[in-house]
Amino acid sequence: MLRDLPATKHPNLLVGPEHYSDAGIYKLRDDLAIVQTTDFFPPLVDDPYTFGQIAAANSLSDCYAMGATPTTCLNIVGFPDNDLPMEVLSQILAGGANKVAEAGAVIVGGHTVRDTEIKYGLAVTGVVHPDRFLRNDRARPGDRVILTKPIGSGVMANAAKSDKITQEVFAEAIAVMLQLNAAAATVALAVGAHAVTDVTGFGLIGHAFQVAEASGVSIEIEAARVPLIGPTLRLAGEGIVTRAWKSTLESIGGGFRSEGVDETLVKVLADAQTSGGLLMCVAADKTQAALAELSRLGIQRATDIGQVVAGPIGVALRPWPMPDHANHRG
Repeated sequence: MLRDLPATKHPNLLVGPEHYSDAGIYKLRDDLAIVQTTDFFPPLVDDPYTFGQIAAANSLSDCYAMGATPTTCLNIVGFPDNDLPMEVLSQILAGGANKVAEAGAVIVGGHTVRDTEIKYGLAVTGVVHPDRFLRNDRARPGDRVILTKPIGSGVMANAAKSDKITQEVFAEAIAVMLQLNAAAATVALAVGAHAVTDVTGFGLIGHAFQVAEASGVSIEIEAARVPLIGPTLRLAGEGIVTRAWKSTLESIGGGFRSEGVDETLVKVLADAQTSGGLLMCVAADKTQAALAELSRLGIQRATDIGQVVAGPIGVALRPWPMPDHANHRG
């Protein structure tokens, strides 16, 4: 749809809607630019406070994917006030405020509309130096591909809603979704990551394809190396996946190929994620330093999952180790 809209051009617009960028960047002066993004969605957990935290973390993630520091946030709310007590909304907003405060930002207002279902998220403004931000279109052949959070939030949320798992099992997925990507962004900047994005609605495969297409490269992912949340693969094998995986693969078309990877795992890796981790393309000689720093900062499941190569633009899943992979394990 964006291809049919008029292009936005301005000398101070450093990053616009092109290349599926995670946020827009506008230069205010030579040493300061603002980063703007927004996201909101219906609940995927029962507890309103936890939902508010997850939705806020998810909204803040796009700012971190650009290497920016969040500063101000606006609440975006749809709420069926005739059907639910206002205390539910109060708890959602309190959860969001808690996560925004953890990010060091402030909520300055927002907007609420009546809706038939709950929706919540944020419009986020951040700041970054105009010459030092992260983008998704500079991946280079030879880069290693690091994923900072495990995959599976969509499957786990669906399983929890249908009582296929206990809340104790679902707690691992909730913890993943609540984790801010602030530390991961700091590491990406420190090691000079060539391309970065966050893994959300288009799944690992979809967001990797966006980086590959924007950069004019191919990204090869060793499927067995991708970290998964709890029983995600077993649940997916039982048919508990969202519909998003299919539309993601259809939208990519010939830009995706799977070389002997189990179909269930392909679905998981194409499935939509909420508040997922950062996917970063890092020079091979800086990969171990990046993984070590991520671990030091508490990001224990960050993993080197593949490599960037020259060749047909797209994403390839492989079930086997790739050359020199043993030297780059997380």
